[in-house]
Amino acid sequence: MTSTGIRLHAPEPGWSIAADVVVVGSGVAGLTTALRCEAAGLRTVVVTKARLDDGSTRWAQGGIAAALGEGDTPEQHLEDTLVAGAGLCDEEAVRILVTEGPDAVRRLISTGAHFDTDGEGGIQLTREGGHHRRRIAHAGGDATGAEISRALVEAVRACGLRTIENALVLDLLTDAEGRTTGVSLHVMGEGQHDGVGAVHAPAVVLATGGMGQVFSATTNPSVSTGDGVALALRAGAELSDLEFVQFHPTVLFLGPDAEGQQPLVSEAVRGEGAHLVDADGVRFMAGQHELAELAPRDIVAKGIMRRMQERGAEHMFLDARHFGADMWENRFPTILAACRAHGIDPVTEPIPVAPAAHYASGGVRTDSRGRTTVPGLYACGEVACTGVHGANRLASNSLLEGLVYAERIAADIARGRTEDGLYARVPEPVPYPETPAHPLLAPEDRFTIQRIMTDGAGVLRSARSLQEAADRIQRLHSDARDALEENGKTSEPGVDTWETTNLLCVARVLVAAALLRAETRGCHWREDHAGRDDTDWRRHIVVTLNPDRTLAVRTTETADFPPTLPQVLGPARAGGTAMHSQEQ
Repeated sequence: MTSTGIRLHAPEPGWSIAADVVVVGSGVAGLTTALRCEAAGLRTVVVTKARLDDGSTRWAQGGIAAALGEGDTPEQHLEDTLVAGAGLCDEEAVRILVTEGPDAVRRLISTGAHFDTDGEGGIQLTREGGHHRRRIAHAGGDATGAEISRALVEAVRACGLRTIENALVLDLLTDAEGRTTGVSLHVMGEGQHDGVGAVHAPAVVLATGGMGQVFSATTNPSVSTGDGVALALRAGAELSDLEFVQFHPTVLFLGPDAEGQQPLVSEAVRGEGAHLVDADGVRFMAGQHELAELAPRDIVAKGIMRRMQERGAEHMFLDARHFGADMWENRFPTILAACRAHGIDPVTEPIPVAPAAHYASGGVRTDSRGRTTVPGLYACGEVACTGVHGANRLASNSLLEGLVYAERIAADIARGRTEDGLYARVPEPVPYPETPAHPLLAPEDRFTIQRIMTDGAGVLRSARSLQEAADRIQRLHSDARDALEENGKTSEPGVDTWETTNLLCVARVLVAAALLRAETRGCHWREDHAGRDDTDWRRHIVVTLNPDRTLAVRTTETADFPPTLPQVLGPARAGGTAMHSQEQ
């Protein structure tokens, strides 16, 4: 078994187990996939980086969007999603989402998730930015993700599904034909296995979440270091739309030097009538969009940044004092507690807020069944780019996407096992692949990467800022590469160095795509190209990794998204228009 791409420098696996499917990640996408695969009779293993409930899902406050209310329809949900996606959504992918979404939510409820209900026992629905209808189901007021995570984790434990916690997945394993045969991983000292090992399986599902930790300030947990995106790129998979990073408009401002995960102030607060104001109490979103504070997130984030620039301020304010204590305590208890923990009482004072990195609309490119361009490798949830989100994700569509496409992936794997035998045989363990090792960065380089990306590729971007970021990132990589070539190794293999190296990989792709896209669209804001250019840029930027560690960057028409996968057993067709290469 050999790898077709570059791998991380790591010890050879000292142990291995066999399965039919290995799911990497334990959020809504990963656990839903695993439960459906297990129910189909597939031997399924879940690998997760921390504990089962430590991913991004449990931090989701607002809720899950679906056309469940009276008078609402999938077509209306589709229209709102397409508008938010700013011309780059794949309409068929969105149609799948909104059509299959309501029943997927009902199946989630049957799994054990409890959503807030109204006086008549129906699901209580609210609004968020970009939605023209009340279609956001929530739980515990603002603890929707925590409730979904609880229900899925309990279901996983109840069915006895095998899990490996505290494990960082390193690289994809493939055979001589390029087919997936499992993953290598490092278990961090707890449980039956320890150190580097391998799970051998003919189907691998990436559900590793986001990459928010590539920026200094983010709503993402510390585990969101882009591991799945980096693994897929090294394995030869296509990435798409990574320049479209959504910055949540209203994140609790903790000071200009705050780093890491920041408390989110949910869109649902604005959905219930909170106002964005400056230090003088003046509302500034009214008149900028028909939905004012409930405009799509990219528009609100830009509105906040413009006002900050005009006033020379570090943040704006979210004013919801008119809610009163009862509403804050019952509807938004999690946000209330987070604010008070930082010395702010939203019952009596406005909340200081500023945009922070929140969600990656792009990721590993997939088709409508979650298949990537590497045979046997699937991707689901935030790590994937299904075409649903386009240039800007519509609020609360992410949990729904995880549900819907997880079920589709499980169905595709089960069908492949029973109908054509593609996943009927577990690969035999063979020696670890002899392929070039990727140079590892020092752990302290993580903070350098985050500062480079925040300064050069944050909410406001320009050719100058992006080129400076690209040059500084290139120097980090070149130094590590030179050390590898001269000394045979770089930093010592370990979780911190692997994560930092993955972040550098993500940063390089993101900056390359953002530098190439010379327009402002969705959540990609170029100060030097203020307008949206549908003539030249209603296209997707696709990135792959060449064997010589250069990035191959090309564009593809919206009509060619998702990718055409002519066969499952052979290599994917390249297609598109070649643009240029960059060293990786």
